[in-house]
Amino acid sequence: MNFPPIYRVVTGHDAQGHSIVSSEGPLPTVVEVAAIPGTLFHEVWSTGATPVPVDNGPDPTLGALVLSPPAHGTRMRFVDIPPDTEEFLASASSRMHDAFSQIGEAAASTVQADSPHPLMHRTESVDYGIVIEGEMTLVLERGEVDLKPGSVVVQRGTNHAWANRSGKPCRMLFILVDGRYDPAIAAQLGRGDKP
Repeated sequence: MNFPPIYRVVTGHDAQGHSIVSSEGPLPTVVEVAAIPGTLFHEVWSTGATPVPVDNGPDPTLGALVLSPPAHGTRMRFVDIPPDTEEFLASASSRMHDAFSQIGEAAASTVQADSPHPLMHRTESVDYGIVIEGEMTLVLERGEVDLKPGSVVVQRGTNHAWANRSGKPCRMLFILVDGRYDPAIAAQLGRGDKP
């Protein structure tokens, strides 16, 4: 199943301060993760500060693909996730370094020999994951949740994976917000605050 392309409209202001369409059309950055064929990242927008500068600046999605949001920022993307296959699951753990390296964060992968899924990972962010089409299973270290269209996951920096056991592709929308672990959680994880 091929999902329709994402159509993006970006607004701005003209020289007199009137609202205008700055750009519209297909997303300029759509990247397939080579180590996980069929996984497509559709980069919609990102911000790099809070409060966000409201300006007519350049498109922040151009450039290298990065998993996490910028410091003090946000990232919005759609991800098309193919079904897990026996072949993928059997060889995935050896390819995960390459997959997470391509999306700018090799260190995000947390996969171990006893991990419940080969795509286990963690980012220091609060992520909203919304199932748009298809079905997905949220895999945690202790538990799983089956998700259907309209399901929303509020992912708070936990070790997790997305398992597509439905046999059909799934499209999810992710909005990632940069965060800092509570000191007690950071201590449990053996992490300090980000610089």
